Amino acid sequence: MADSAGRRPVIAGLGMTELGKVYGSTAGEFAAEAVRRAVADAGLQLSDVDGLLLNSGVSGGVDIWTLQQQLQIRDLRLLTEMQAFGSSAGSMLAYASMAVRSGMADTVACVFADAPRQPDKGSASAYTGRRLPSGFEGLLGASGLTSVNAMYAQAARRHMNTYGTTSEQLGAIAVAQRAWAARNPLAQFREPITLADHQASRMIADPLRLLDCCLVSNGGIAVLVTSADRAADLRQPPVHVLGFAQSHPNYPAARGSEFGLRTGAAQAGPTALKMAGVSISDVDVAELYDCYTFTVLITLEDYGFCAKGEGGEFVASGALAPGGALPVNTGGGQLSGYYMWGMTPLSEAVIQARGQGGARQVPRNDVILVSGNGGILAHHATLVLSPTG
Repeated sequence: MADSAGRRPVIAGLGMTELGKVYGSTAGEFAAEAVRRAVADAGLQLSDVDGLLLNSGVSGGVDIWTLQQQLQIRDLRLLTEMQAFGSSAGSMLAYASMAVRSGMADTVACVFADAPRQPDKGSASAYTGRRLPSGFEGLLGASGLTSVNAMYAQAARRHMNTYGTTSEQLGAIAVAQRAWAARNPLAQFREPITLADHQASRMIADPLRLLDCCLVSNGGIAVLVTSADRAADLRQPPVHVLGFAQSHPNYPAARGSEFGLRTGAAQAGPTALKMAGVSISDVDVAELYDCYTFTVLITLEDYGFCAKGEGGEFVASGALAPGGALPVNTGGGQLSGYYMWGMTPLSEAVIQARGQGGARQVPRNDVILVSGNGGILAHHATLVLSPTG
C-alpha cells in the first residue's frame, strides 16, 4: 500500500439536495443530484470521479448501474453498493479512504439517498410493513415486537431497568438537539422545545415518546474523498480522515445478550481513536447517530465520554447543548435536523470541520467524532475527522 503523506484521504466535497418533505424526485434522482453537487462543491468535474460507493435507504430505487448511467461517468476503478443501514456512511468513507490511500482510486464519491415520504401518507408508513420473522425469532412478533420503534423501546427499557435512566434524561437530549437545530437553516424542526414539551409528547413505544424518535426525510447527501495532495488546490478546505473503524455485534434476542447495555461503539470507538492518534478527551465535538434519543445516550457511554450507566446524568447536565462541555449533533441531528441515515452526522461533521456552521459553528473543531448505527444496535461505524492532517 502506498504510504505517501500526499495520499492521505480527505473529504473535498459535500453535496446535499433539498431535504425533508421534498416530493417529486425519486431516490435515484436525489442520489445523482447529491453527487453532482459534491463534485461541484469541490471544484471538480464528474469526469474526475473514478470511484462510486452507494448506500440506498428503505425506499430502494437506487442502484449502481443506473446511477452510473445517470451521471455518465465512464471507466470507474471502484464501484459498489454497501448496506449496513445507518452505519453504511461511515463504512463507505472508510473504504473510500483506503482506496485513495492505496492508489486504487483517486476521487471517490460516497452517496446515500432515500425517498420514503409520500405526500398523501404519514411519515410512520415509511418504516412499517416489516416482514415477520419465523422460528425462535417469530416469538418477537407474537409478543408485539414488530416495529423498529418497539425494539428500540425494549433496548431503552433494559437500560432504564439496569441503570435507572429516566425518560426526563432522554428528553434532555431532544431539547439540546432542538436548540442546535434552531441555529440550522436546513433543519426540518427549528422551534425550541422544553423538557415539559418532551414529556407531553405522545407515547410511541413505551418508554419512547414522539420527541424521542427521529424524523423521516426525502433527499440525498454525497461526500467526495480524494488525496490531500489533490485537495490542496480545490475549492473547499479539506477535511482530513484521521481514523475509522467498524463493529457488528448484532446481539441475539436471548438471555445473556448485552442488547440495550452495550453497542458496537465500545469496540469501534477506541479503534478509530487509536488510528487517529488521539484519545476521547481530545474530542471537541461529536456528531452521533440519533435514530432515537436513547441511541445518543448509550453511544456516549460506550465511547467513554462518561461511565457506563452514567449517561443519564451526563446528558441531563446540559453538556450536549449550545455552550455545553461537549457539543453533540450541532445541526439538530436526525431528531430535529434531517434523517439521512449515517450521512446526517457525517455531513454536519464536514460543515463543522470547514468552519462553515454559521450561527451553530463550534469554537473548537480540531477533533470531530462521528458515529453511525445500523439495524437495532446491530452495526456501528466510527470516524475521526479534523480540519488539519
